Amino acid sequence: MNNNGPKVALIGLGNVLLRDERIGVHVVTTIRGRYCFLPEIEIVDGGTLGLNLLPFFEEFERILIVDAVNFGREPGHIGILENDEIPAIIFPKISVHHIGLADLLSVAKLKGAMPSELCLVGMQPCEDDFCFGLEMSEIVNANIEKMIELTMRKLKEWGIEARLSLGP
Repeated sequence: MNNNGPKVALIGLGNVLLRDERIGVHVVTTIRGRYCFLPEIEIVDGGTLGLNLLPFFEEFERILIVDAVNFGREPGHIGILENDEIPAIIFPKISVHHIGLADLLSVAKLKGAMPSELCLVGMQPCEDDFCFGLEMSEIVNANIEKMIELTMRKLKEWGIEARLSLGP
């Protein structure tokens, strides 16, 4: 592990070409543009990388994943899952990259590369909005700031302080 670098990674998952599937990528992109962090964290657009994210599991002590998740609840529902809770909720898949996340967690466990803390902040997408399109559904847009707030709250719990960025 790189002891000089950041110990926390924030990873957004999703396919930006599929409406609500883009939730995780949108959240981390917004956070990256809005805040500066102390100590520094690694912010990653994980897209649909699946097993290609394994090096982050090997390097970072804490990983916070943001994603669209099928909680089996109403669209816009936001949930937080931690550590061993995560695979159980992901197995009812809503998209191809969830297969990659479940595989990633399994491989990381087999390799002994799980971070000491793993958290997933997820939002229930609209069931009929996994079609091509660049705009998220109204209910997801209405709840996106709450999702950002919960993500920021978890980072603060982990000792990460944030301040608003002064811009580019």
